[in-house]
Amino acid sequence: MKKILGGRIWTVVCVVLTLLLITSTIWIGVRYYASMDIYESPTMFLEGEYSVDGGEWKPIESDRSITDHFHKIVFKGRMSKKLLLLFGNLTVSSKDVWYTLKTADGTVIESYNFDDSKLAYEHSLTDRPLALDLPDTPGYRVKTLYSDFLTESLGITEDTELIFEVEYPYYIALVSYNDCVDVTAYYSEGMHLRFFYDALPSVLLFLLVCFFGLFFFPVASFILGKIDYKYLAFGFLSFFWGLYMIMQQISGYLNLWITDPTVCLMLDKVTGYCFVAAVLFYFKSNMTGSKTRIAANIVSGVYLSFAITVFILQLCHARDLTASSTTMNIAAALSILVMIVLLCVEMRGNRNALFFLLSWVPLLVTVAIDVLDQFIHLRGAHYFNYGLAITMIVQIVRLIGDLRFQYKEAIRYQQIQKELYEAKVGVMVSQIRPHFIYNALTSIAMMCTIDPETAQEATVTFADYLRGNMDSLNQSKPVPFTTELEHLKKYLYIEKMRFDDLLNVEYDIQTVDFQLPLLSIQPLVENAVKHGVGMKEDGGTVTIATKETDSAYEVIIKDDGVGFDPDAPKEDDGRSHIGMENTKKRLHDLCGARVEITSVIGEGTTAKVILPKEGQPNENHVC
Repeated sequence: MKKILGGRIWTVVCVVLTLLLITSTIWIGVRYYASMDIYESPTMFLEGEYSVDGGEWKPIESDRSITDHFHKIVFKGRMSKKLLLLFGNLTVSSKDVWYTLKTADGTVIESYNFDDSKLAYEHSLTDRPLALDLPDTPGYRVKTLYSDFLTESLGITEDTELIFEVEYPYYIALVSYNDCVDVTAYYSEGMHLRFFYDALPSVLLFLLVCFFGLFFFPVASFILGKIDYKYLAFGFLSFFWGLYMIMQQISGYLNLWITDPTVCLMLDKVTGYCFVAAVLFYFKSNMTGSKTRIAANIVSGVYLSFAITVFILQLCHARDLTASSTTMNIAAALSILVMIVLLCVEMRGNRNALFFLLSWVPLLVTVAIDVLDQFIHLRGAHYFNYGLAITMIVQIVRLIGDLRFQYKEAIRYQQIQKELYEAKVGVMVSQIRPHFIYNALTSIAMMCTIDPETAQEATVTFADYLRGNMDSLNQSKPVPFTTELEHLKKYLYIEKMRFDDLLNVEYDIQTVDFQLPLLSIQPLVENAVKHGVGMKEDGGTVTIATKETDSAYEVIIKDDGVGFDPDAPKEDDGRSHIGMENTKKRLHDLCGARVEITSVIGEGTTAKVILPKEGQPNENHVC
């Protein structure tokens, strides 16, 4: 028993039981509150009829949203006993509208209109000279009517006829009533409870989207070893999409915490403008042509200028953001249209442009449906949000697939680097052949008895030479020519020790102000020693020279050995040519250099390495 209680099994059981307890408690609580009529959100708190813009009267249907577009809509009817007495509180959330609730004889119960707003604004100036609220801007407002006030103070009963007038003061476009007014009836704290049940789950989901956008794609870009503008742009797009959708969920509740209706309006509108700007920059990030990217920068800059201008107009009390919304919608539509045209132009040279455009089709279709809804009043509303969700999900899937491909490429690059390292080892081994080591050590051993001081110097030089070869494994960048020259002198010192008077070395160094890959000249010198003067009975001379021309630096390795026929077909002479071919490739890949070899039988061979000045350090670059 003691063993069980002290083991991992007991810990796991305790954790599982705790999780079950918490889960069951939450489930019971949700079931309990779901079974109670804590709050209701009726289409309209009156039972009766309504008229749109002075038209005919239509019955109010309690189970159907009122989607009529209007400038002024009037409701008349009576409040049910359930709303008036049972719930006790009634909250009206409004956006961009003035409204008045009054009795049939004209007694005003609650009003929110221009005159009330102007009076409140003028009063606020005494305390807040820089107040953001505007007297002609309704903004976003939440107002609660208490049952005790209605029934006891005003004597309202279920038989009292009431009139509710709502006016949209902007004549730039028609809006749907369902988008402007929302009603909540409840016992106590109903708006907060409604926010908790209706809005909070979506808010938490889109907060996750914001977190996902801020961290996942940027971090993934950094992990891949480079900062990819496309991933950063989409990260910001995801963040502003999440922020925009959060604002769509909570805009009707903002006035619960932010008392100024105009500030609530500004938060909602500015979030939308930031989202459109993020879309434009994301479009630009998928362009590859220099001209199209410049044009995309101009378009994005123009849209941002519009957004900043309307925001300043709001702060200067010249024109509020709702009044400027049509201008901004047109600017956004034209900007995105230009971006689409630019991507269409890129289709020939950018194969991903077509797939990118196709991924935005759901959003474009739903935007077209919402525009059409302004004229023929389709059933339902806000198809844009559904199209946006589909489009963003497609973008996420597409970019995750792209990240997966980039990850595979990174793994492949690491494999190539591993193979390159192994190739370097092979080159180093080919350059330090066993017989060269044996011959060098034998020569040093013979000198130990004849000339100990020279033997000691030769040993140090040989060790430095081997160390230089080992260092080449970790050196991928070009080095100054002086470093290469010092290594060559060590090699030639050892060879001179072996060949004695049969090998003469001369230097004609006119310039050292350039760089080249480490150990890129040694194979040429080695060929001059072994296959040039080394094959000649009376030996010869190897000359190492450098010079500077108008466009390049040249390294010349010349010998007066036996020479060979450059035009003769290569035969299998038992020697490996891997070192020479690798040297040519390294010189070309790292510095754009080329190797020219000329030879005459019986006269000798000349190898010339030509390194272009473009890209050299004295040209403000690294080759």
